[in-house]
Amino acid sequence: MRHRIAVVGSGPGGLAFARVLHRHGHPVAVLERDTAPDARPPGGTLDLQEGLGQLALEKAGLLAEFRAASRPEGQAMRILDTDGTVLRDWLPGPDDRANPEIDRGQLRDLLLGPLDIRWGRHVTQVVPGAREGTVVRFADGRQETFDLVVGADGAWSRVRPAVSPVTPHYTGVTLVETSLDDVDTRHPGLARLIGDGSVAVYGVNRALVAQRGSGGHVKVYAQFRAPLDWHAHLDPNDAEAVRSALLALFDGWAAPVLGLLHHGTAFAHRPLHVLPESHTWTHVAGVTLLGDAAHLMPPLGAGANLALLEGAELAESVAACRGDLDEAVRAFEERMWARAGRWAKITAAGLERLVSPNPAEALALFDQVQPS
Repeated sequence: MRHRIAVVGSGPGGLAFARVLHRHGHPVAVLERDTAPDARPPGGTLDLQEGLGQLALEKAGLLAEFRAASRPEGQAMRILDTDGTVLRDWLPGPDDRANPEIDRGQLRDLLLGPLDIRWGRHVTQVVPGAREGTVVRFADGRQETFDLVVGADGAWSRVRPAVSPVTPHYTGVTLVETSLDDVDTRHPGLARLIGDGSVAVYGVNRALVAQRGSGGHVKVYAQFRAPLDWHAHLDPNDAEAVRSALLALFDGWAAPVLGLLHHGTAFAHRPLHVLPESHTWTHVAGVTLLGDAAHLMPPLGAGANLALLEGAELAESVAACRGDLDEAVRAFEERMWARAGRWAKITAAGLERLVSPNPAEALALFDQVQPS
């Protein structure tokens, strides 16, 4: 008998879960609130690590396609002082495939492949415990029942309340995102500043990071410690007002560095929230979580990698289950909690050092983790 399986969310973790199940011949319903794959911008670029994200793609049979689409040169990392002095300039070796970059949109398309996504399915509530299974309720009033519902629906998960009352809390660090397009032609000076990968500049309790994607597209992230409502007086649709506020925060930094903000287009406010480092829950039959829904942590390279691997591992457990599905899910949760707890501590400590009163902490962290 085939189990009725649904995953809520078509991010990396949800798609990895569905793609690995599909590879094993097991049907799965992917429930996605967006109305189409291109309903909103897919985001920036991701570095997929050996042993995490790359292992997940291997389990999905997609590692060769990933290697063909990824950008190993995107692993390059440059660190500047606020006066523009180059402090570190690391380039990957010609055969370095430890953390190659891939655009989120390219990764999504790779994972989507033959999957049948139920677009426009806005989940509002998941209710476990019914005799016939776990009930999923939608915004349009409909509902469906499944043997297992997997919440892969991110930071503000609609599935999480079915297993845990915990909600994300603000870290005290806010990120404001902007973009540069066709950077090599329109802003050649900034293109040289950024290089093939990323450039980061660290000051007192603030940082500027620019990360190159494919096609000359660059994401710029201003990071700083501030109250959650620091921008309450700003019109979010007034890009020039937001730009002026950011330039005031980074006053005194070198002009070439501030060019990352001067030439940015629209600005998106993204306060960084996290779940408790040791977030677990008493197991609930018929429902589980993975990725940010289970262990939201600072965006320091671990989140998408963990979500991908968790999706692949859970799918393998489901596909291999010939007995009690609930026991297979319970065993998965135990493994996930242990690994995610370690990464949550690492990323929390990393955020403290990267947006720090002492900018030397960020440089020391780079030297600690970057290959020589």
